[in-house]
Amino acid sequence: MNKTDNASKIGQGMVYIAWIMLLVMLTFAFNKYLDQQNNPNQNVYTRQNGDIAEVILKQNRYGHYVANGLINNSPVTFMLDTGATVISIPETLAKKLHLIKGHPIRSSTANGYITVYSTLLKSVSIGAIELNNIRASINPHMREDEILLGMSFMKHLEMTQKGQQMILRY
Repeated sequence: MNKTDNASKIGQGMVYIAWIMLLVMLTFAFNKYLDQQNNPNQNVYTRQNGDIAEVILKQNRYGHYVANGLINNSPVTFMLDTGATVISIPETLAKKLHLIKGHPIRSSTANGYITVYSTLLKSVSIGAIELNNIRASINPHMREDEILLGMSFMKHLEMTQKGQQMILRY
């Protein structure tokens, strides 16, 4: 093999590496774009109006309000659900959050009756709004890591929806 053949193979290898790097960068960019489409509230916008904290949320492309928040100071993703009586947490995520499973409860869902387990959350926050000692349920039937932010939290807030925006006040 002569020098030009080696240089040619090295050049081809560099082109392959460049294409692979480009594809990896495009994959990361596309995944970030999809995450932003599902959760446009990854950085929750909060404003203080005197003693009142306001959180302003944007609807995602599916018409839902999804936002990042905290449970017991651990980051989570919420989907606001005014049809849910309490906050509903997938069991796999509850284990990661070290939540204590309480007594079993029969719960009515869109898919029928299921058994969930009661729990009490020390703190729940979304933006500048933080509430303490909030009832929740641990749901062994939920498969995703998205938490349904139900009325045990939402009933303490004033909610205003206008267009594709919701304002939560506390």
